[in-house]
Amino acid sequence: MPNVIEILKERGFIEAMTSEDMEVVVKTQLLVYCGFDPTSDSLHLGNMVAIMGLAWFQKCGHTPVALVGGATGMIGDPSGKAAERQLLDAETLEKNLKGIQKNLETILNQNASDSKPLFLNNYDWFKDFSFIDFLRDVGKNFRIGQMLAKESVKLRLNSDEGMSFTEFCYQLLQGYDFLYLNEHYAVSLQIGGSDQWGNITAGTDLIRKVHGKAAYGITFPLMTRSDGQKFGKSEKGAIWLSSEKLSPFEFYQYLFRVSDADVIKLMRLLTFMDMEEIRAYEKRMLAADYIPNTAQKRLAEEVTRIVHGEEKLQAALKATDGVAPGSKTVLNVEILENIAADIPSKTFEKHEVQGIKLIDLLVKIALVTSKGEARRLLQNGGLYLNNEKINDEHYTICPDDLIGEHLMLIAAGKKNKLLVRVKK
Repeated sequence: MPNVIEILKERGFIEAMTSEDMEVVVKTQLLVYCGFDPTSDSLHLGNMVAIMGLAWFQKCGHTPVALVGGATGMIGDPSGKAAERQLLDAETLEKNLKGIQKNLETILNQNASDSKPLFLNNYDWFKDFSFIDFLRDVGKNFRIGQMLAKESVKLRLNSDEGMSFTEFCYQLLQGYDFLYLNEHYAVSLQIGGSDQWGNITAGTDLIRKVHGKAAYGITFPLMTRSDGQKFGKSEKGAIWLSSEKLSPFEFYQYLFRVSDADVIKLMRLLTFMDMEEIRAYEKRMLAADYIPNTAQKRLAEEVTRIVHGEEKLQAALKATDGVAPGSKTVLNVEILENIAADIPSKTFEKHEVQGIKLIDLLVKIALVTSKGEARRLLQNGGLYLNNEKINDEHYTICPDDLIGEHLMLIAAGKKNKLLVRVKK
């Protein structure tokens, strides 16, 4: 069995561990858990490090336990938050739980015979736990001084908003999760982002006090870009793992556009690529003949395959090839709808488009500022209609130019594209 700690250290996963003997501890098959609170109906790219952590443990023969927080989601984890989360109603929570479990089921191997993942919901053991019983059986094991010393608590106490009693108790709930999982499933290790250190140690301390035995915790670094900003955000919002919230094409494109400074780190954290191959890419990027974005293309393909599967990756690649000006790919409605959320679009009545000269339409849709600019673009070979280069300045839009009778892709150069929708 490969030593998962050695693998994770080499790939840059480890931020902190509760024991320096973890490489010895993991020589025995473990049940390892990570929790995900249902603040949305999909996880996002920033959650991928924790999920891949579970996946690496699974690959090394350990059993991953993915805990969705139906109970803790009703409270909201204050860790890393400047203000208290909005409380969610039961219907929203249920929808979010289903969406998150779907993300996890896609990435974790469902067919592993000896390490098949467990999916649990902490609402199942909290729903019948009375407040009095919780205070008596769990609360008595916590000390206020230690709770106040947690970094997530100190940050909020010193903020203008402060911290509610509800949020202050969050670490008790997560600590009890670990105790419950230890007692009922023999879970002995919890993993999570670096902002979860206080919550994780609350659990290891509780298990030690109640049962007098060791439990362990590992945290991973939060995924940040080279400029210090969090990964998983774009100008349009979060980079969701659910294809219903973000198309595989857009997901692929986000990864394809990451900076050279970040691509190798993401290969280590978000893929199963062999480290020799990753180091080879790192070396190639320094060579004078390196083709830009070669490493990003490999990264985008691997992560999209892990999150969305081979079929949706191929659709994303087809859409990517399809919208490249001059591409040989034949455009169809499916390809154009796949890219619709990622490029600007404008909608017109049919009579506003058909029979109009293309250079006039370019001005109308504001891809250029004047007919003179449109002519210069055409003369320089930079005007494309549905990926076909247009050389005739008198070219007029006809019904055959409408893909599926209602779509056209117009490109001014390689990067400036607009999808024209025609009302049916």
